[in-house]
Amino acid sequence: MGIVVVEICDSNFLLSLNIEEIIESKYPEVAVLFNDCLGFCGLCRLKPYAMVNGKRIHGKTPEECLEKIKEAIEAELAFYA
Repeated sequence: MGIVVVEICDSNFLLSLNIEEIIESKYPEVAVLFNDCLGFCGLCRLKPYAMVNGKRIHGKTPEECLEKIKEAIEAELAFYA
């Protein structure tokens, strides 16, 4: 498991991207986990979002959300550098 954890709901719009491969290939210290539900009822159907080390990250499109996730990962990794 990585030092940064990205959690994604199984019903999320982010699943239109191969997010696990994209993130874990670029950031080997990151673990991408998929959950049935992250407890933000209905949010996964409204807009793409993920939890990065417990912080909610969202965007208007899956691509925008992915970029914001990468920024959050970079900020988390900077803490450990």
